Amino acid sequence: MSTFEKSVCVYCGSRNGDDPVYGEAAVAVGQMLANNGWRLVYGAGDVGLMGQVANAVQAAGGATFGVIPAHLMDWEVGKRDLDSFVVTETMHERKKVMFMNADAVVVLPGGAGSLDEFFEALTWRQLGLHAKPIVLLNVDGFWDPLCDLLQHVVDHGFADNNILEFTTVAEDMASLEGMLKHAL
Repeated sequence: MSTFEKSVCVYCGSRNGDDPVYGEAAVAVGQMLANNGWRLVYGAGDVGLMGQVANAVQAAGGATFGVIPAHLMDWEVGKRDLDSFVVTETMHERKKVMFMNADAVVVLPGGAGSLDEFFEALTWRQLGLHAKPIVLLNVDGFWDPLCDLLQHVVDHGFADNNILEFTTVAEDMASLEGMLKHAL
């Protein structure tokens, strides 16, 4: 098992998406985490971008902490060869265990589950329940519509402008790594 000082929770798709650049970014994130000695905390799946991040961390000698609800063991192909492998009863427990075991959050491209995880972390931050950095890795502009939506919510008076400050957007791997080094 690798040693680590900090942990980064990665939210991302259990699918690969329609562009190979998403998988390339997932592999690069995994390598970057391992190279910096940061433990990966993620959803414990061995499919899609989730699997690519975890396999890249392992290949680079990094530490892994996966959390999966029992009902997704088959669907997401629970990756049992992790340093830590936790099976929860519910999705809510999964998200809580992942978040509580991380010092920062990085969001790669993904679907409804990734958005759910992102918005929960953002809402908790808005409510003052944590001060962990939340970074969107904006692979080829994937998160541009989300950033526009957050601005729209502020513009229409449903959130204060500070909600925009709780999320940082990294346009490339160098920016992401720099943000995490500064924050961790």
